[in-house]
Amino acid sequence: MFDNLSDKLEGAFKTLKGDGKLTEINIAQSIKEIRRALVGADVNYKIAKEFTDKIKEEALGTRNVLSAVKPGELMIKIVMDELVELMGGQAVGINVKGNPGIILIAGLQGSGKTTFSGKLSLFLKEKKKHRPLLVACDVYRPAAIDQLGVLAEQVGVPIYSEPENKNPVEIAQNAIKHAKQHGFDVVIVDTAGRLAVDEQMMNEIEDIKNGIQPTETLFVVDAMTGQDAVNTAAAFNERINYDGVVLTKMDGDTRGGAALSVKYTVGKPIKFVSMGEKLDTLDVFYPERMAQRILGMGDIVSFVEKAQDQFDEKEAKRIEKKIRKNKFDFNDFHSQLNQIRKMGDLKSLINMIPGMNKMTKNLDIDDSAFKKVESIIQSMTEEERGHPELLNMSRKRRIAKGCGQTIHEINMFIKQFDQMRKMMHKLSKGGNMNKMLGGMPGMGK
Repeated sequence: MFDNLSDKLEGAFKTLKGDGKLTEINIAQSIKEIRRALVGADVNYKIAKEFTDKIKEEALGTRNVLSAVKPGELMIKIVMDELVELMGGQAVGINVKGNPGIILIAGLQGSGKTTFSGKLSLFLKEKKKHRPLLVACDVYRPAAIDQLGVLAEQVGVPIYSEPENKNPVEIAQNAIKHAKQHGFDVVIVDTAGRLAVDEQMMNEIEDIKNGIQPTETLFVVDAMTGQDAVNTAAAFNERINYDGVVLTKMDGDTRGGAALSVKYTVGKPIKFVSMGEKLDTLDVFYPERMAQRILGMGDIVSFVEKAQDQFDEKEAKRIEKKIRKNKFDFNDFHSQLNQIRKMGDLKSLINMIPGMNKMTKNLDIDDSAFKKVESIIQSMTEEERGHPELLNMSRKRRIAKGCGQTIHEINMFIKQFDQMRKMMHKLSKGGNMNKMLGGMPGMGK
Protein backbone atom coordinates (compact mmCIF):
# COMPACT_ATOMS: atom_id res chain seq x y z
CA MET A 1 0.00 0.00 0.00
CA PHE A 2 1.03 3.66 -0.58
CA ASP A 3 3.77 2.65 -3.07
CA ASN A 4 2.33 4.79 -5.86
CA LEU A 5 1.72 7.73 -3.52
CA SER A 6 5.27 7.45 -2.13
CA ASP A 7 6.73 7.52 -5.65
CA LYS A 8 4.70 10.58 -6.66
CA LEU A 9 5.56 12.48 -3.47
CA GLU A 10 9.22 11.67 -4.04
CA GLY A 11 8.83 13.14 -7.52
CA ALA A 12 7.31 16.29 -6.01
CA PHE A 13 10.30 16.73 -3.71
CA LYS A 14 12.69 16.18 -6.63
CA THR A 15 11.36 19.34 -8.26
CA LEU A 16 13.24 21.19 -5.49
CA LYS A 17 16.54 19.40 -6.09
CA GLY A 18 19.31 21.73 -7.07
CA ASP A 19 17.51 24.81 -5.80
CA GLY A 20 19.36 26.77 -3.13
CA LYS A 21 16.23 27.75 -1.23
CA LEU A 22 12.46 27.65 -1.25
CA THR A 23 10.82 30.26 -3.44
CA GLU A 24 7.22 31.03 -4.33
CA ILE A 25 7.79 29.46 -7.75
CA ASN A 26 9.34 26.14 -6.67
CA ILE A 27 6.92 25.84 -3.73
CA ALA A 28 3.99 26.24 -6.14
CA GLN A 29 5.44 23.57 -8.46
CA SER A 30 5.96 21.14 -5.59
CA ILE A 31 2.51 21.80 -4.11
CA LYS A 32 0.89 21.09 -7.48
CA GLU A 33 2.60 17.69 -7.64
CA ILE A 34 1.73 16.85 -4.02
CA ARG A 35 -1.94 17.68 -4.63
CA ARG A 36 -1.95 15.56 -7.78
CA ALA A 37 -0.37 12.67 -5.84
CA LEU A 38 -3.04 12.84 -3.13
CA VAL A 39 -5.94 12.93 -5.60
CA GLY A 40 -4.33 9.97 -7.38
CA ALA A 41 -4.34 8.13 -4.03
CA ASP A 42 -8.14 8.59 -3.90
CA VAL A 43 -8.10 11.49 -1.44
CA ASN A 44 -11.08 13.81 -1.86
CA TYR A 45 -10.06 16.91 -3.86
CA LYS A 46 -11.32 19.31 -1.17
CA ILE A 47 -9.20 17.56 1.48
CA ALA A 48 -6.19 17.47 -0.84
CA LYS A 49 -6.52 21.20 -1.53
CA GLU A 50 -6.86 22.18 2.13
CA PHE A 51 -3.93 19.92 3.01
CA THR A 52 -1.65 21.41 0.34
CA ASP A 53 -2.75 24.95 1.20
CA LYS A 54 -1.49 24.35 4.74
CA ILE A 55 1.81 23.02 3.39
CA LYS A 56 2.17 26.04 1.12
CA GLU A 57 1.49 28.45 3.99
CA GLU A 58 4.02 26.70 6.23
CA ALA A 59 6.65 26.53 3.46
CA LEU A 60 6.31 30.22 2.65
CA GLY A 61 6.56 31.06 6.35
CA THR A 62 9.78 29.09 6.95
CA ARG A 63 11.64 29.62 3.65
CA ASN A 64 13.66 32.54 5.00
CA VAL A 65 13.86 31.42 8.64
CA LEU A 66 15.46 28.02 7.90
CA SER A 67 17.68 28.98 4.99
CA ALA A 68 20.43 26.56 6.12
CA VAL A 69 18.19 23.54 5.47
CA LYS A 70 18.00 22.15 1.94
CA PRO A 71 14.64 22.99 0.32
CA GLY A 72 13.80 19.34 -0.42
CA GLU A 73 14.48 18.29 3.17
CA LEU A 74 12.50 21.21 4.53
CA MET A 75 9.51 20.36 2.34
CA ILE A 76 9.64 16.70 3.44
CA LYS A 77 9.60 17.83 7.09
CA ILE A 78 6.59 20.12 6.47
CA VAL A 79 4.67 17.40 4.58
CA MET A 80 5.53 14.88 7.30
CA ASP A 81 4.11 17.11 10.05
CA GLU A 82 0.94 17.83 8.08
CA LEU A 83 0.41 14.13 7.23
CA VAL A 84 0.66 13.23 10.91
CA GLU A 85 -1.88 15.91 11.76
CA LEU A 86 -4.22 14.83 8.93
CA MET A 87 -4.25 11.24 10.21
CA GLY A 88 -4.96 12.17 13.82
CA GLY A 89 -1.75 13.42 15.40
CA GLN A 90 -1.19 10.56 17.85
CA ALA A 91 -2.28 7.00 18.60
CA VAL A 92 -5.56 6.64 20.50
CA GLY A 93 -6.08 3.66 22.80
CA ILE A 94 -9.09 1.37 23.10
CA ASN A 95 -11.38 1.64 26.14
CA VAL A 96 -11.96 -1.76 27.74
CA LYS A 97 -12.70 -0.53 31.26
CA GLY A 98 -15.83 -1.92 32.83
CA ASN A 99 -17.26 -5.04 34.42
CA PRO A 100 -16.87 -6.29 31.77
CA GLY A 101 -15.57 -3.87 29.12
CA ILE A 102 -17.85 -4.15 26.07
CA ILE A 103 -16.60 -3.65 22.50
CA LEU A 104 -19.19 -3.39 19.73
CA ILE A 105 -17.95 -4.15 16.19
CA ALA A 106 -19.88 -2.59 13.27
CA GLY A 107 -19.39 -2.36 9.51
CA LEU A 108 -20.55 -3.51 6.10
CA GLN A 109 -20.59 -7.16 5.03
CA GLY A 110 -17.22 -8.18 3.63
CA SER A 111 -15.29 -5.46 5.46
CA GLY A 112 -13.55 -8.01 7.67
CA LYS A 113 -15.50 -7.54 10.92
CA THR A 114 -15.44 -11.18 12.00
CA THR A 115 -11.75 -11.67 11.23
CA PHE A 116 -10.96 -8.42 13.03
CA SER A 117 -12.97 -9.61 16.05
CA GLY A 118 -10.75 -12.69 16.22
CA LYS A 119 -7.58 -10.61 15.81
CA LEU A 120 -8.69 -8.15 18.48
CA SER A 121 -9.42 -10.95 20.95
CA LEU A 122 -5.90 -12.32 20.40
CA PHE A 123 -4.41 -8.83 20.75
CA LEU A 124 -6.23 -8.23 24.06
CA LYS A 125 -5.38 -11.69 25.34
CA GLU A 126 -1.68 -11.77 24.41
CA LYS A 127 -0.61 -8.14 24.64
CA LYS A 128 -2.99 -6.68 27.22
CA LYS A 129 -3.48 -9.82 29.37
CA HIS A 130 -7.29 -9.66 29.32
CA ARG A 131 -9.80 -12.52 29.35
CA PRO A 132 -11.96 -11.78 26.27
CA LEU A 133 -15.21 -13.45 25.23
CA LEU A 134 -16.29 -13.42 21.57
CA VAL A 135 -20.01 -13.01 20.91
CA ALA A 136 -21.71 -14.08 17.66
CA CYS A 137 -24.51 -11.61 16.86
CA ASP A 138 -24.62 -12.03 13.08
CA VAL A 139 -27.89 -13.94 12.84
CA TYR A 140 -28.30 -13.61 9.04
CA ARG A 141 -25.12 -14.61 7.22
CA PRO A 142 -24.84 -18.37 6.66
CA ALA A 143 -22.05 -19.94 8.71
CA ALA A 144 -21.21 -16.63 10.44
CA ILE A 145 -21.33 -18.31 13.84
CA ASP A 146 -19.17 -21.18 12.57
CA GLN A 147 -16.60 -18.73 11.17
CA LEU A 148 -16.30 -16.92 14.48
CA GLY A 149 -16.11 -20.28 16.24
CA VAL A 150 -13.17 -21.36 14.07
CA LEU A 151 -11.37 -18.08 14.76
CA ALA A 152 -12.11 -18.39 18.50
CA GLU A 153 -10.56 -21.86 18.53
CA GLN A 154 -7.46 -20.66 16.67
CA VAL A 155 -6.77 -17.84 19.14
CA GLY A 156 -7.82 -19.83 22.21
CA VAL A 157 -10.70 -17.54 23.20
CA PRO A 158 -14.22 -18.79 24.18
CA ILE A 159 -17.24 -17.91 22.05
CA TYR A 160 -20.81 -17.21 23.15
CA SER A 161 -23.58 -17.96 20.65
CA GLU A 162 -27.29 -18.82 20.56
CA PRO A 163 -27.82 -20.42 17.11
CA GLU A 164 -31.60 -20.64 17.50
CA ASN A 165 -32.07 -17.06 18.71
CA LYS A 166 -32.60 -14.45 15.97
CA ASN A 167 -32.62 -11.45 18.32
CA PRO A 168 -29.07 -9.95 18.35
CA VAL A 169 -29.85 -7.53 21.20
CA GLU A 170 -30.98 -10.40 23.42
CA ILE A 171 -27.93 -12.51 22.48
CA ALA A 172 -25.54 -9.66 23.34
CA GLN A 173 -27.25 -8.99 26.67
CA ASN A 174 -27.17 -12.69 27.60
CA ALA A 175 -23.49 -12.83 26.63
CA ILE A 176 -22.67 -9.97 29.00
CA LYS A 177 -24.43 -11.80 31.85
CA HIS A 178 -22.46 -14.93 30.95
CA ALA A 179 -19.20 -12.94 30.98
CA LYS A 180 -19.90 -11.57 34.46
CA GLN A 181 -20.71 -15.02 35.80
CA HIS A 182 -17.57 -16.64 34.36
CA GLY A 183 -14.96 -13.94 34.93
CA PHE A 184 -14.44 -12.57 31.41
CA ASP A 185 -13.32 -8.94 31.61
CA VAL A 186 -13.86 -7.98 27.92
CA VAL A 187 -16.78 -8.84 25.64
CA ILE A 188 -16.34 -8.45 21.86
CA VAL A 189 -19.67 -8.34 20.00
CA ASP A 190 -19.48 -9.23 16.30
CA THR A 191 -22.56 -7.91 14.46
CA ALA A 192 -24.23 -8.44 11.09
CA GLY A 193 -23.52 -6.29 8.06
CA ARG A 194 -25.11 -5.63 4.68
CA LEU A 195 -23.69 -5.19 1.20
CA ALA A 196 -24.62 -1.50 1.41
CA VAL A 197 -25.90 0.94 4.02
CA ASP A 198 -29.63 0.37 4.61
CA GLU A 199 -32.21 1.39 7.22
CA GLN A 200 -32.73 -2.10 8.63
CA MET A 201 -29.03 -2.56 9.39
CA MET A 202 -28.73 0.91 10.90
CA ASN A 203 -31.75 0.34 13.14
CA GLU A 204 -30.37 -3.00 14.29
CA ILE A 205 -26.87 -1.75 15.16
CA GLU A 206 -28.46 1.23 16.89
CA ASP A 207 -30.69 -1.11 18.96
CA ILE A 208 -27.72 -3.28 19.92
CA LYS A 209 -25.71 -0.27 21.03
CA ASN A 210 -28.58 1.09 23.09
CA GLY A 211 -29.24 -2.35 24.55
CA ILE A 212 -25.71 -3.08 25.79
CA GLN A 213 -24.18 0.39 26.26
CA PRO A 214 -20.67 -0.55 25.01
CA THR A 215 -17.56 1.08 26.45
CA GLU A 216 -16.10 1.12 22.92
CA THR A 217 -17.73 1.03 19.48
CA LEU A 218 -15.45 0.37 16.50
CA PHE A 219 -16.33 0.76 12.84
CA VAL A 220 -14.50 -1.67 10.55
CA VAL A 221 -13.88 -0.51 7.00
CA ASP A 222 -12.21 -2.11 3.98
CA ALA A 223 -9.31 0.20 3.06
CA MET A 224 -9.40 -1.05 -0.55
CA THR A 225 -12.72 0.76 -1.16
CA GLY A 226 -11.06 4.18 -0.91
CA GLN A 227 -13.45 7.15 -0.80
CA ASP A 228 -16.45 4.79 -0.58
CA ALA A 229 -15.00 3.63 2.74
CA VAL A 230 -14.86 7.21 4.00
CA ASN A 231 -18.45 7.92 2.91
CA THR A 232 -19.70 4.75 4.61
CA ALA A 233 -17.78 5.65 7.78
CA ALA A 234 -19.50 9.04 7.83
CA ALA A 235 -22.97 7.47 7.38
CA PHE A 236 -22.43 5.03 10.26
CA ASN A 237 -21.06 7.73 12.53
CA GLU A 238 -24.19 9.84 12.10
CA ARG A 239 -26.28 6.97 13.46
CA ILE A 240 -24.17 5.28 16.14
CA ASN A 241 -21.49 7.86 16.97
CA TYR A 242 -18.71 5.27 17.19
CA ASP A 243 -15.39 5.78 18.99
CA GLY A 244 -12.87 4.77 16.37
CA VAL A 245 -12.15 3.26 12.95
CA VAL A 246 -10.41 0.02 12.00
CA LEU A 247 -8.85 -0.19 8.51
CA THR A 248 -8.65 -3.75 7.16
CA LYS A 249 -6.95 -5.22 4.05
CA MET A 250 -4.11 -2.70 4.29
CA ASP A 251 -1.87 -5.17 2.46
CA GLY A 252 -4.11 -5.12 -0.62
CA ASP A 253 -3.79 -3.13 -3.83
CA THR A 254 -5.15 0.06 -2.31
CA ARG A 255 -4.23 3.68 -2.95
CA GLY A 256 -4.50 4.75 0.68
CA GLY A 257 -7.18 7.43 0.40
CA ALA A 258 -9.19 6.00 3.30
CA ALA A 259 -6.27 6.14 5.73
CA LEU A 260 -5.53 9.72 4.75
CA SER A 261 -9.13 10.99 4.70
CA VAL A 262 -11.21 9.25 7.35
CA LYS A 263 -10.03 11.23 10.39
CA TYR A 264 -10.54 14.54 8.58
CA THR A 265 -13.99 13.56 7.26
CA VAL A 266 -15.49 11.79 10.25
CA GLY A 267 -13.55 13.32 13.12
CA LYS A 268 -12.91 9.91 14.68
CA PRO A 269 -9.44 8.38 15.10
CA ILE A 270 -8.14 5.32 13.30
CA LYS A 271 -7.36 2.92 16.16
CA PHE A 272 -6.17 -0.24 14.39
CA VAL A 273 -4.92 -1.37 10.99
CA SER A 274 -5.21 -4.98 9.87
CA MET A 275 -3.38 -6.87 7.14
CA GLY A 276 -4.10 -10.31 5.70
CA GLU A 277 -5.80 -13.33 7.21
CA LYS A 278 -3.13 -14.21 9.78
CA LEU A 279 -4.58 -13.55 13.21
CA ASP A 280 -1.46 -11.86 14.60
CA THR A 281 -1.45 -9.16 11.90
CA LEU A 282 -3.20 -6.43 13.86
CA ASP A 283 -1.38 -3.19 14.65
CA VAL A 284 -2.22 -0.11 16.68
CA PHE A 285 -2.42 2.85 14.29
CA TYR A 286 0.36 5.39 14.83
CA PRO A 287 -0.07 8.44 12.53
CA GLU A 288 3.62 9.37 12.73
CA ARG A 289 4.79 5.89 11.78
CA MET A 290 2.30 5.74 8.90
CA ALA A 291 3.50 9.13 7.64
CA GLN A 292 7.09 7.85 7.73
CA ARG A 293 6.12 4.85 5.61
CA ILE A 294 4.28 7.06 3.11
CA LEU A 295 7.37 9.24 2.74
CA GLY A 296 9.63 6.20 2.27
CA MET A 297 11.37 6.54 5.64
CA GLY A 298 10.49 3.03 6.85
CA ASP A 299 9.22 2.28 10.34
CA ILE A 300 12.06 0.94 12.45
CA VAL A 301 10.12 1.36 15.73
CA SER A 302 7.37 -1.04 14.60
CA PHE A 303 10.04 -3.41 13.27
CA VAL A 304 11.79 -3.54 16.67
CA GLU A 305 8.46 -3.97 18.47
CA LYS A 306 7.63 -6.97 16.29
CA ALA A 307 11.07 -8.42 17.00
CA GLN A 308 10.61 -7.91 20.73
CA ASP A 309 7.25 -9.72 20.61
CA GLN A 310 9.08 -12.82 19.38
CA PHE A 311 12.17 -12.27 21.51
CA ASP A 312 12.96 -15.25 23.76
CA GLU A 313 15.67 -14.24 26.25
CA LYS A 314 16.68 -17.82 27.17
CA GLU A 315 16.87 -18.82 23.51
CA ALA A 316 18.87 -15.68 22.68
CA LYS A 317 21.42 -16.44 25.42
CA ARG A 318 21.74 -20.03 24.22
CA ILE A 319 22.27 -18.90 20.62
CA GLU A 320 24.80 -16.25 21.69
CA LYS A 321 26.90 -18.85 23.53
CA LYS A 322 26.93 -21.08 20.45
CA ILE A 323 27.89 -18.17 18.19
CA ARG A 324 30.80 -17.24 20.49
CA LYS A 325 32.05 -20.84 20.28
CA ASN A 326 31.42 -20.92 16.52
CA LYS A 327 28.98 -23.80 17.09
CA PHE A 328 25.90 -22.19 15.49
CA ASP A 329 24.24 -25.02 13.52
CA PHE A 330 21.32 -25.69 11.17
CA ASN A 331 18.93 -26.37 14.06
CA ASP A 332 19.70 -22.91 15.46
CA PHE A 333 19.30 -21.33 12.02
CA HIS A 334 15.93 -23.02 11.54
CA SER A 335 14.82 -21.77 14.96
CA GLN A 336 15.75 -18.20 13.99
CA LEU A 337 13.87 -18.51 10.69
CA ASN A 338 10.73 -19.52 12.56
CA GLN A 339 11.01 -16.45 14.81
CA ILE A 340 11.30 -14.20 11.75
CA ARG A 341 8.25 -15.82 10.15
CA LYS A 342 6.19 -15.16 13.27
CA MET A 343 6.93 -11.45 12.89
CA GLY A 344 4.73 -11.29 9.79
CA ASP A 345 4.91 -10.85 6.01
CA LEU A 346 8.56 -10.74 4.92
CA LYS A 347 8.28 -7.90 2.38
CA SER A 348 6.32 -5.75 4.84
CA LEU A 349 9.02 -6.32 7.45
CA ILE A 350 11.82 -5.41 5.04
CA ASN A 351 9.99 -2.24 4.00
CA MET A 352 9.92 -1.12 7.64
CA ILE A 353 13.71 -0.71 7.46
CA PRO A 354 14.60 2.83 6.26
CA GLY A 355 15.66 2.90 2.61
CA MET A 356 14.70 -0.71 1.88
CA ASN A 357 11.36 0.08 0.20
CA LYS A 358 13.17 1.39 -2.90
CA MET A 359 15.48 -1.64 -3.07
CA THR A 360 12.59 -4.13 -2.84
CA LYS A 361 10.12 -2.17 -4.98
CA ASN A 362 10.33 -4.45 -8.04
CA LEU A 363 11.33 -7.61 -6.20
CA ASP A 364 8.87 -10.44 -5.69
CA ILE A 365 9.66 -11.31 -2.09
CA ASP A 366 7.58 -14.27 -1.01
CA ASP A 367 7.50 -15.99 2.35
CA SER A 368 7.73 -19.25 0.40
CA ALA A 369 11.44 -18.42 0.00
CA PHE A 370 11.80 -19.88 3.48
CA LYS A 371 10.36 -23.18 2.31
CA LYS A 372 13.33 -23.86 0.04
CA VAL A 373 15.75 -23.43 2.94
CA GLU A 374 13.53 -25.44 5.27
CA SER A 375 13.30 -28.31 2.79
CA ILE A 376 17.10 -28.51 2.68
CA ILE A 377 17.46 -28.51 6.47
CA GLN A 378 14.63 -31.03 6.93
CA SER A 379 16.31 -33.39 4.44
CA MET A 380 19.35 -33.60 6.73
CA THR A 381 19.77 -36.11 9.51
CA GLU A 382 19.72 -34.88 13.11
CA GLU A 383 23.47 -35.42 13.27
CA GLU A 384 24.05 -33.33 10.12
CA ARG A 385 21.91 -30.46 11.41
CA GLY A 386 23.98 -30.31 14.57
CA HIS A 387 27.34 -30.71 12.80
CA PRO A 388 27.47 -28.81 9.47
CA GLU A 389 31.10 -29.87 8.94
CA LEU A 390 29.89 -33.46 8.23
CA LEU A 391 28.33 -32.48 4.92
CA ASN A 392 30.55 -34.19 2.35
CA MET A 393 29.59 -34.77 -1.29
CA SER A 394 27.72 -38.06 -0.77
CA ARG A 395 25.63 -36.52 2.00
CA LYS A 396 24.89 -33.48 -0.18
CA ARG A 397 23.69 -35.77 -2.99
CA ARG A 398 21.32 -37.52 -0.61
CA ILE A 399 20.02 -34.17 0.71
CA ALA A 400 19.53 -32.86 -2.85
CA LYS A 401 17.39 -35.90 -3.73
CA GLY A 402 15.44 -35.57 -0.51
CA CYS A 403 14.45 -31.92 -1.10
CA GLY A 404 14.25 -31.96 -4.90
CA GLN A 405 17.03 -29.43 -5.46
CA THR A 406 20.36 -29.47 -7.30
CA ILE A 407 23.80 -30.04 -5.84
CA HIS A 408 24.62 -26.47 -6.90
CA GLU A 409 21.74 -25.09 -4.82
CA ILE A 410 22.80 -27.20 -1.82
CA ASN A 411 26.39 -25.96 -2.14
CA MET A 412 25.24 -22.34 -2.42
CA PHE A 413 23.11 -22.62 0.73
CA ILE A 414 25.89 -24.28 2.74
CA LYS A 415 28.40 -21.67 1.55
CA GLN A 416 26.10 -18.78 2.53
CA PHE A 417 25.38 -20.42 5.89
CA ASP A 418 29.10 -20.84 6.55
CA GLN A 419 29.81 -17.19 5.64
CA MET A 420 27.01 -16.03 7.93
CA ARG A 421 28.28 -18.21 10.80
CA LYS A 422 31.81 -16.85 10.45
CA MET A 423 30.55 -13.26 10.37
CA MET A 424 28.43 -13.75 13.51
CA HIS A 425 31.33 -15.40 15.31
CA LYS A 426 33.62 -12.49 14.37
CA LEU A 427 31.07 -9.93 15.59
CA SER A 428 30.60 -11.78 18.88
CA LYS A 429 34.25 -11.27 19.86
CA GLY A 430 34.92 -8.38 22.17
CA GLY A 431 31.23 -7.49 22.58
CA ASN A 432 30.89 -6.20 19.02
CA MET A 433 27.57 -7.97 18.59
CA ASN A 434 26.13 -6.35 21.69
CA LYS A 435 27.30 -2.95 20.45
CA MET A 436 25.68 -3.57 17.10
CA LEU A 437 22.37 -4.74 18.61
CA GLY A 438 22.51 -2.08 21.29
CA GLY A 439 21.62 0.52 18.71
CA MET A 440 18.14 -1.00 18.51
CA PRO A 441 15.93 -0.29 21.56
CA GLY A 442 15.52 -3.36 23.73
CA MET A 443 17.76 -5.54 21.52
CA GLY A 444 21.13 -4.99 23.22
CA LYS A 445 20.60 -7.80 25.68
